[in-house]
Amino acid sequence: MVKLSAVQLCSVPDVNANLDAIEQQLQSLEIAKQHLVVVPECCLFFGARDVDQLTLAKETVANGSLRLGLAKLAQKYRVHLVGGTIPTLTEQGDKFTNSSCVFSPEGEQLGRYDKIHLFDVHVQDNEKHYFESKYTQAGKSVEVVKTPFANVGLSVCYDLRFPELYRQLRSRGADIITVPSAFTRVTGKAHWQTLLRARAIENQVFIVAANQEGIHKNGRETWGHSMIISPWGEVLSSLETGTGVATAEYSSEELVKVRESIPVSEHNQFKTELMSYE
Repeated sequence: MVKLSAVQLCSVPDVNANLDAIEQQLQSLEIAKQHLVVVPECCLFFGARDVDQLTLAKETVANGSLRLGLAKLAQKYRVHLVGGTIPTLTEQGDKFTNSSCVFSPEGEQLGRYDKIHLFDVHVQDNEKHYFESKYTQAGKSVEVVKTPFANVGLSVCYDLRFPELYRQLRSRGADIITVPSAFTRVTGKAHWQTLLRARAIENQVFIVAANQEGIHKNGRETWGHSMIISPWGEVLSSLETGTGVATAEYSSEELVKVRESIPVSEHNQFKTELMSYE
């Protein structure tokens, strides 16, 4: 049996407190022999100013403590862990990438994806304007990580609105696509589930979407509703509010059945070329 779990958090601007919160949710799980766990975007530091993320990236670049903390949890609980996102300092040192790292049950980093699409938008909430690119550098490559049970494609939050990325992931062999997020309450209520189901259906993949939820220290409100969706577009498990975990089983048989019954990839007349963003 392979299990998929999406952990929902209300992260704070305190790395150790957030590591404890993630561990508390891992302790609550009935760990399967093969288990993929996804935690939200900004899982280890959230609810402060964006510049504070840059400061954290600078402070931890030497010791790699953010990655190490997540790697230790993956190893301790023997899961494949998609560590939401953490700020990773760029070579220039003036910005960070919003990086989603995947760790094996042995604590080895299997892959890293830097968020490509940055959230520079106007939203009718108490924040009003988001300008992620001020301190964040966009990623340049698509990432699919091979595990013993499935190929896992990586995406982050705002990426969800760009189906071309998901088509790229599917073309690279993704069976599961993870979506660690901090979707706002306003945009989440309007579009979150619709977009998640669309990405699952059109690419015939399992979607594991782990979201932040609640009112954070800086007043930002996130939507929650973490969920797991089948390749047929069914919501297999969800958690609307509060902290906790949504869990469902991964079925390679269902994946094959859906893809064989409606062979979208073979029928697609707009063939997706594998692209580089260099």
